[in-house]
Amino acid sequence: MEDHGSTYLQLFVDETTFYNRIVLGSLLPSRVWDPLPHFLQTWLRNYIGGVLVYFLSGFLWCFYIYYWKRNVYVPTDAIPSYKSMLLQIYVTMKAMPWYSALPAVSEYMVENGWTKCFSGISDVGWLAYLVYLVIYLVIAEFGIYWMHRELHDIKPLYKYLHATHHIYNKQNTLSPFAGLAFHPLDGILQAVPHVMALFLVPTHFLTHILLLFFEAIWTANIHDCIHANLWPVMGAGYHTIHHTTYRHNYGHYTIWMDWLFGTLRDPLDDEPKKVM
Repeated sequence: MEDHGSTYLQLFVDETTFYNRIVLGSLLPSRVWDPLPHFLQTWLRNYIGGVLVYFLSGFLWCFYIYYWKRNVYVPTDAIPSYKSMLLQIYVTMKAMPWYSALPAVSEYMVENGWTKCFSGISDVGWLAYLVYLVIYLVIAEFGIYWMHRELHDIKPLYKYLHATHHIYNKQNTLSPFAGLAFHPLDGILQAVPHVMALFLVPTHFLTHILLLFFEAIWTANIHDCIHANLWPVMGAGYHTIHHTTYRHNYGHYTIWMDWLFGTLRDPLDDEPKKVM
């Protein structure tokens, strides 16, 4: 039985080794990364992946909404300055090495059998996979909501951690590049619920990794100040209110936690009323 468990855990090690070789082998000479211990290879792969996803999603999204569709989604006078966006990039790049440690640690825990992760969807079947995924997302949403809310409510946490992100508090200072512009510990704390879920619900390993990297794309989206009005998604319209009132819309993917705990504020309610 123990041999079977060890054999199964080896699947995770083989999988992370495969990802390391794809990313690192494609971008770096083997003499740079091959001598590194497995954990450091994993951290380096996550760091490079995080940087690439951040810049690709940020640049493409900024190009689309600020230049290609100039004055369509965002008024010209509300487009953030280059200085604001460069500051957001600078803050993010300082934090990125620390952000990259979280997925590296989570992968280490999975490889050592400390979580409820499974390697292949065929191990549980598609129905169970989808049920587990929904539970995982609910746990992540609940955890991120309360982590985010406490980063506001506990004054020292706000002053020394979360205030770094909230210097961007007007439409002309928010941009897709602000999505990961946090104090390193703040960014890690808000992603920790993704890792906590691994101990509570069976989770497909690759899905967990992809969801962590999807955070970079999602946070770029919710900082563009464009209200998509797609219920029940916690889009940029809701999150812009959060950056201006500080007391509403703490949720991440959906509005449900804010609705449940009484902190929801709808962007449509903030629009000027038409005079009949």
